[in-house]
Amino acid sequence: MLLPDQAATMLELQAIMNSKVDPNWLAAKYPYLRAVAIEGAEAIEHHGWKWWKKQEKDLAQLQMELIDIWHFFLSELLLRNDGDQKKALKSLLNLSGNHENQQKFKFDEKEIDLKSCDLVSKLELLIATSISRRIEIELFNLIMDDCQLSWDELYTQYVGKNVLNIFRQEHGYKKGSYQKVWEGLEDNEHLVNILNNLDSKSSNFKTEIYDSLEALYPN
Repeated sequence: MLLPDQAATMLELQAIMNSKVDPNWLAAKYPYLRAVAIEGAEAIEHHGWKWWKKQEKDLAQLQMELIDIWHFFLSELLLRNDGDQKKALKSLLNLSGNHENQQKFKFDEKEIDLKSCDLVSKLELLIATSISRRIEIELFNLIMDDCQLSWDELYTQYVGKNVLNIFRQEHGYKKGSYQKVWEGLEDNEHLVNILNNLDSKSSNFKTEIYDSLEALYPN
């Protein structure tokens, strides 16, 4: 289950990151749900769907695509609420409140039994609903289950990735002065080590990640 504190933290981080990408992102009204559809198609590629060739499901890449999709869902919710994080939080919690009871799904005037759908079929539905301008958190949750990704794991990976992106921006990433390799390890590898040693349930989780990166970064 998505916890309110986790949702609030992720919305805050997404708003910060969007502002760093483009200070006028709210006025720009980027097509975030189009991005969800594209990422959904990439997730299908990582699962494998071609019957004419041998393919192996890449679970790690599937999970990464879900985290990317989550970025765009949060961005769309913020956009629909004019950047108001409290309103976006209320919308998000309303959308994610009943996923445990979700069995039937309506689309294109048809009722679909989600329990009978495989992962690729659910991803197709996510793509279709996103193109139709719908944010389907309950469907997304079922896809997470199929990809063995819990809300706690999504939260940890999401916050870690966003804090690292913010850290990069604040240490010269755009100017080209950022150092990606420290003491023989890429910053992503340092992030994994940091996340393994922190408590994601801490109220200061995102600050602790940033401070840990700062302590390791060569000055």
